[in-house]
Amino acid sequence: MTRTTAAGIHPLDHLVLPTQSLDVARARLSSLGFVVAPNGIHPFGTENCCVFLADGTYLEPLAIGSELAAIDAVAAGNVFVARDRLYRDSRGDEGFSAVVLGTDSADADHARYVEAGLSAGDTLSFSRAFTDTAGRSNTASFKLAFAAAQGQTDAFLFACQRINAPDVDRSALQAHANGAIGIVEVVAIRDQPAEQNRLISVGVGSPAASGQGSTYHLPNATLSVVDPASFTARFGVSAGSPTRLRFAAVVFAVGSAEATSRLLAANAIQHDIAGTDIVVQPASGQGAAFIFREIQ
Repeated sequence: MTRTTAAGIHPLDHLVLPTQSLDVARARLSSLGFVVAPNGIHPFGTENCCVFLADGTYLEPLAIGSELAAIDAVAAGNVFVARDRLYRDSRGDEGFSAVVLGTDSADADHARYVEAGLSAGDTLSFSRAFTDTAGRSNTASFKLAFAAAQGQTDAFLFACQRINAPDVDRSALQAHANGAIGIVEVVAIRDQPAEQNRLISVGVGSPAASGQGSTYHLPNATLSVVDPASFTARFGVSAGSPTRLRFAAVVFAVGSAEATSRLLAANAIQHDIAGTDIVVQPASGQGAAFIFREIQ
């Protein structure tokens, strides 16, 4: 995947979905028709079970595997774990805390965030083991740079540079029974448009975007920022308690909405129709509203 465009706009890389339990997340996502990868263990107390999509994006359900290691990580200045802790303290253990952008240089993004007064802290470099469905293992290495508005606890963005990306065949992990092939839109709710538009504009690497209403066109997806009433009117989902900025919904592209609806019904997953969208309300292990949209 190209990490940035010629204009410097970053693509969507993945989404972070805090959860209390990876077992619960795995069961819920499987019932929604997703293939869930084996658990991944971070060296700083968190763990995940990712859902990889054919467009190169993925979901990262995130749980605390070792409370002691997480506490030590926060004390050592690990921004990833610290922001996860802030989110959980504010919103609870189930939700959607971060949008992650792909980058060729986390250091360059960190410099941009610092200059804009939006850096959430130091960069983070780490490696972890990766195992595919066939049991083949490798090591994945990353460098992250973080952005957040001052005093903001419900959402943050970070840039992810893949230092070492394992050459692993993920085709089996991307063959989802619900037909999902990618993420076409991420939807956020905000109460303070000007401040949050600036944060997202800097985060995605598009200074001009702050003047384009509240829709940010990334190379591979759209990031929409709406007020609570508009969110509820569009999807029929409660916007929840007031928030300066909170990521609230993920729109997936599917090949056949009818086939997706049949699978959800067969698995006893309650879902609603909003226009041409299939809407699944947030639940434990899911974190956000999931919308399935047929894309021809």
